[in-house]
Amino acid sequence: MQSWQLPEHIADILPSTARQLESAKEQLLALFRVHGYELVSPPLLEYSDSLLTRIDEGLSLKTIRVVDQISGRQLGLRADITPQVARIDAHMLPANNGVNRLCYAGTVLHARPDGFLSTREPLQIGAELYGYAGIEADIELIDLMLKSLRLVNVTEPQLALGHIGIFRALAESAQLSEADAHILLGMMQNKDAEAVRHHGQSLQLATQWVNALALLPTLYGNQEVIERARSALPPLPAIQAALNELQTVCAAFANRPVHIDLSELRVDSYHSGLLFAAYGADWPDALARGGRYNDLGRHFGRARPATGFSFDLRDLIGHLPQSAGWHGIKVALDDAGAAAAEIERLRAAGECVRVDYTPHTRDQHICNRQLVWQNDQWCVIPLAD
Repeated sequence: MQSWQLPEHIADILPSTARQLESAKEQLLALFRVHGYELVSPPLLEYSDSLLTRIDEGLSLKTIRVVDQISGRQLGLRADITPQVARIDAHMLPANNGVNRLCYAGTVLHARPDGFLSTREPLQIGAELYGYAGIEADIELIDLMLKSLRLVNVTEPQLALGHIGIFRALAESAQLSEADAHILLGMMQNKDAEAVRHHGQSLQLATQWVNALALLPTLYGNQEVIERARSALPPLPAIQAALNELQTVCAAFANRPVHIDLSELRVDSYHSGLLFAAYGADWPDALARGGRYNDLGRHFGRARPATGFSFDLRDLIGHLPQSAGWHGIKVALDDAGAAAAEIERLRAAGECVRVDYTPHTRDQHICNRQLVWQNDQWCVIPLAD
């Protein structure tokens, strides 16, 4: 292997793309700021227990682990920033018992990529709201998610909704073990109603629960799904409450099509309620995902209502606006000493000034002006072709 080769699904970000990403990140964080979200920056490395690797199998498989040479304890390179932000809300901001609106943008590392075309080094950006259990908070985050995607040139993102609370209410009523519930969740993802039915029958569940679980993979489509679910699913209070939440969100976004899927349950184990995602017309998977995770803070000593979303900004490179070309000022090496004061004045004013060490070669970063001595003063003039 050559020394310049990188691991699979790891890649350098070259200047033009890096400018795109940084520009988009700045605009997104500015959008979050005007909506009241404060920036936090958790560390890339933590004790693996703090990253919730023990309670979430998916996170555990994604997390790269190392041994701390100082303490001897196991460390993890974060695979998801949400548990870190929950820790910050619970442990670092305990004096605030009201609402905390927090946002972040940072690199995460995955032991394995999420897909064939995915990077193992996503740039995760997101926003989270802690301390309010009302559906209004979820609506606020969904609205911010859609605005974020429009900001990075995703036109007309498709909103999709689900609710993990419906499946969990059925699983609890049917007295499913955690292992069996996990198996059924996988079958739900494949929309395999017959497999769900056969597995439920093999567990000798009551017919009522077998039928209800097998019905979930068929409950997807437009908002009419909600009324179908009301009439077909058992009238459990938790199910009715979940359907009411879905109805309220649909009403809040009545001016746009909303897709409902009661078996779309691709969640981390910490999610507890409403689920939402955004899709693009030319994208095979969700561009952004979010949802409720009211119990996540309990692992850090303070359980609080919480909702939020995130997405990988690197996944959206194809959508990002092209960054402006390089419009710098070139100064000849022979003039750099005499023009030092003028160069610093221009740089302080925000201009990019580059000393031209190799005037006979084409510079990758093209300047469109030059600094020259004319009429007893330094002048910036257009650069001749």
